[in-house]
Parts: sequence; structure tokens; C-alpha cells
Amino acid sequence: MSEGGVQGTVAEGFEGVREEFDAVFAEGITESGAQLAAYVNGQQVVDLWAGDGMAGDSLTGVYSVTKGAAHLVVALLVQDGLLELDREVASYWPQFAAEGKDRLTLRELLGHRAGLIGVDGGFSTEELADDRLLAARLAGLRPYWEPGTAYGYHAFVIGALTGEVVRRVTGRSIQELYEERVRAPYGLDFHLGLPEALESRYLDVLPMRTTPEQLAELRADAPAPDSLMAIAFGLNADPPTDLVELANTRTVRALGQASAGGVGNARGVAAMYAAAISEVDGRAPMLKPDTIAEFARLYSVGTDVVTGEEDQFGLGFQALGVRYPFLGEDAFGHGGAAGAQAFADPASGVAYGYVRRRFPFPPGGGSVENDRLAAAVVRAATA
Repeated sequence: MSEGGVQGTVAEGFEGVREEFDAVFAEGITESGAQLAAYVNGQQVVDLWAGDGMAGDSLTGVYSVTKGAAHLVVALLVQDGLLELDREVASYWPQFAAEGKDRLTLRELLGHRAGLIGVDGGFSTEELADDRLLAARLAGLRPYWEPGTAYGYHAFVIGALTGEVVRRVTGRSIQELYEERVRAPYGLDFHLGLPEALESRYLDVLPMRTTPEQLAELRADAPAPDSLMAIAFGLNADPPTDLVELANTRTVRALGQASAGGVGNARGVAAMYAAAISEVDGRAPMLKPDTIAEFARLYSVGTDVVTGEEDQFGLGFQALGVRYPFLGEDAFGHGGAAGAQAFADPASGVAYGYVRRRFPFPPGGGSVENDRLAAAVVRAATA
């Protein structure tokens, strides 16, 4: 385990990535633990970690990075011809048609356009752990906006909704298919359902450290309890959903809910994206170029009606070529609430994974150090 300094290895030509990771650590950003891993054309070139108690194989909650794993499964099923993007969700899942949702397509659902972001009064942590329960509760509800007319981040429920479509078609959960088709064949240390035997490697997610001024800023920016933001992020529950508690609850980790319940490390999430776009261990890439183009193409853009921020989504994945201009237009992946980031960039062949243990200030997926770290990886890969 690390006693505070940076550990791990980089391939020849990637020394600049280690220097950037060293600099991030020296600034105190990763003092509570972080990991960085990267592949280029299916070969691992970066494997670094730092922070007290952190090891290269330590596991922690990765929040919405989980959405990338879940929607890799959906992409595979579309590629197989089992799911059709422009078919109505209700044709797979009849109960979903209630309250004016009958015309919403799978494409629109994947683009966060359903308007089905939560429930009045919120969910308990135990309810949030269970995708089947979430899907059953959401199916008959009236959406918070007319489906298809706007997009807003379905933070805790998108994986339950798309997962129910998957279950209706295959008879299997997203978690089961991910294990069978993605995690197990590649031995990935990224789990949608963490086995009890691996709990000894789990490190609790830690809350952000704030100054009194930062705390006052957070309180001043807190959304109203009846806002779309509060509904989507469970701030309308009693008590409000605690993101730290969510990841650190064994039931959530055990069930691996497909929106935010995944557990992994940088090695695992980077390897998943490497396998998606590159030959790894003699296996062909999981996704074909036309599937990548379909899922990575900008679909939901502009102002997110939940967060009020500008964002860019493909289908199920964040389209990251806008956020990170050094990536190609087909780059796809997903950040996570504690600052994690993971993506594949077919243009450079880079697959990237960054996981951190403590929430950043300000909170949010893909914390700011990723701008520097990801740029250093791509710069080395394309030198």
C-alpha cells in the first residue's frame, strides 16, 4: 500500500504522465487516494496510484462510471440486433406506456429524455440499491416533462430503466450480462455487484473537505427541494440521499445498481474501455466502428434541465470530445460523482481510467485534474 507517494509504472514515452500525476499529488489533490490507468491500442501503458492506504488493486465506489458499463451492454445488444434504438420502450415493456410515455423510443431513453428522473418524496438508500424495484415504481408514473422534448440527467435511475428493457428482451439483468460478456472474459476489476470475497479490498469513499467559505457556497447553491435537481439526486427524500453513504452501503455494492452502484479501480475501468475499442489478449474489439459512431455521436446537447448546466450526451455515454478538445469526436465514456473519469478515444486508441476516493470541491463527475492527466496520456500516445 502507498504511504503517501506515487507508486506504479509507466511505459517508455509516458514519463510525462507520471510527472503530471506527481504534480497533482504534490498539490494535495490525491492525498486521500487516487489511481490512474491507461491503455493504448489494447496495451497497458500507465498504472499509477497514490495516497495513504491506496494500492493499485484497491476498490472503491465509482458512481456514474457505472453507467458506462451498463450501456456497453446495451450497445452490444443493439449490435447483436436484439434491441432497436428507434423502437418504443413500451413495445418491450408495456407498463412503461402509462402517463404519456408510450411513444418514447429507446434512443430517447438513452439520451436522458424520458423525464422520469425520480419520484416525489425520493427513494431510500435500500430502494436505490435495487434496479428492479426502481423500474417497477417508475413505470407507471407521470414524467416531469413531456418525454422526448428535453433532456435532463437521470442520475440514479437511467440504469434501472434501460436495464428493465434489457431484462424484458433477454430475461437477464444488465448486471448478469455485464458479468458474462464483459467482466469475466477480461478479468476486469470493475464490478456491477461486488462479491463478498472482495470486500477486504474496498476503501470507503470519503466526503469532501471544505473551508467555511466553501461550505457557505455549497449551502447558498443548494437546489430547492421541489426542483428537478433535487428530485433527480434524491435531495427531496427524508433524509436526503447521501452520496457517500450510498457507495459505502454493502447492499448497494452487492446489487451493483446500474446507474451508480459499481465498484472498481482505475485498472478495471480503463481495461473495459480498452476491450471496447481495441484487440485485448487476442480478442477482437467488443464494439464495431459503426456501433461506436452510433453511441458516441452527439445526441442530447445544450442546457440540461435537471442540472442547469451545458452538457453533451451520446446514447447512454457522455460524448467527451467537446469537454476534452484533445479527444476525437467519437470519444465516449462517463465520469463519476467522486471525480472519477473513464473513456475510450478511438482516434488515438487511448482507454483511460481515473478513480479517486475523496469527493472534490466543487463536487461533480470528472474532477478538474482529469483535464491535465487525460491530456498527458493522449499527448504521449500520439507523440
